[in-house]
Amino acid sequence: MDFFVQQLVAGLTSGAIYACVALGLVMIFVSTDHINFAQGEMAMFATYLAWAMINAGFEYWIAFGLTILISFAGGLFIQRVILKPLETAPVLSLVVCFIALLSIFNALAGMIWSYTIKQFPTPFPARDLFGNGLVSVQQIGIVGVTLLMLGILTVFFRYTTLGLAMRAAAQNATSARMMGIRVSWMLALGWGLAAAIGAVAGMLVAPIVFLDPNMMTGILVYGFAGALVGGIGNPLGAVVGGFIVGVLENLVGSYIIGNELKLTFALAIVIGVLLIKPAGLFGRVVVRRV
Repeated sequence: MDFFVQQLVAGLTSGAIYACVALGLVMIFVSTDHINFAQGEMAMFATYLAWAMINAGFEYWIAFGLTILISFAGGLFIQRVILKPLETAPVLSLVVCFIALLSIFNALAGMIWSYTIKQFPTPFPARDLFGNGLVSVQQIGIVGVTLLMLGILTVFFRYTTLGLAMRAAAQNATSARMMGIRVSWMLALGWGLAAAIGAVAGMLVAPIVFLDPNMMTGILVYGFAGALVGGIGNPLGAVVGGFIVGVLENLVGSYIIGNELKLTFALAIVIGVLLIKPAGLFGRVVVRRV
């Protein structure tokens, strides 16, 4: 029973990180109808920035906050400078652009900081919560940061003028323009928020998997699986889907298939959802007239 509880808590911890990645993917998808394949590499690069600031003498939480701000500005820059000219380009052009961004961030991180694995600090004490070895303070901290971020985003999108404008621009760009909303800037803000959320995911996972330019490759797959399970067009569903994938892959990996096939299980989830319920558990089927 103790082993089951340990794996369940570990799954919730992993699921919190997958939920952050899934949320970033969904925020860009609802605005553009495209998947940002560079989301994981952007998060990785932001984590390296945090690592550099901490090594330069910054306190952890100061570096944490500065990294989020820098990532937000970087997301704005990418959308306004690189992607805005491609708004009317074919889908394949955007896919190639996302893959190019993935390669660029990976190569830059390796060139600047090398491909040597580095240790990333954690702000949470390295001890058990109840002294029984089942739940650690770090695990509770990761889940808590994720839920806090979800709460802040919920308040932002439901109760602020800017958040409501971003939702309107994502749901119906034409009507939003008629109401005076600058849709292009709302899209840029969405990219900024997605980059900031990805940075949080990177900084949460780095103490667990260690820091290297390829650390987010598998996590992006898990996040994508979580987004599909919950609903690629539903931010709350994506978060729930991230937790579901985290728990399932940990329990199935521990009891059935082994840890070596966890990533394969995530890919099987992606294929299964696409075949059985493409809209996800909380997504809506959109019918378009042709």
